[in-house]
Amino acid sequence: MSVAAERASAMQPEDLSRYFVERANAGDVEGLVALYEPGAVLATGLGQVATCHRAIRRFYEELLADGPTFTAGDQRPALRNGDLALTSTCIPNGATAEVAHRQPDGTWLWLIDQPNVLA
Repeated sequence: MSVAAERASAMQPEDLSRYFVERANAGDVEGLVALYEPGAVLATGLGQVATCHRAIRRFYEELLADGPTFTAGDQRPALRNGDLALTSTCIPNGATAEVAHRQPDGTWLWLIDQPNVLA
């Protein structure tokens, strides 16, 4: 079985944050990219955004190059409206905010990701 086939899919929008921490700590760039829709946007800091899997992959390759460790924050319950959900996590010195989108198979992927709304 391939690594991609072994990765769990987010059955709830709140799963995405947990999978992010697990995959980032494992250095699994492709696993991180798999948490996003193909046309997703990710704020990368200093007013810059990564749009699409290629740019998101490049961002995470650079971010994980030095082997940082991520810790789970205080995941807030998702605010849902149909196939969209606002997810957020309180982290040291800030909070995340993401828009998740339910896929046709019932799983969830991020469409918009702001890793720190206070930065």
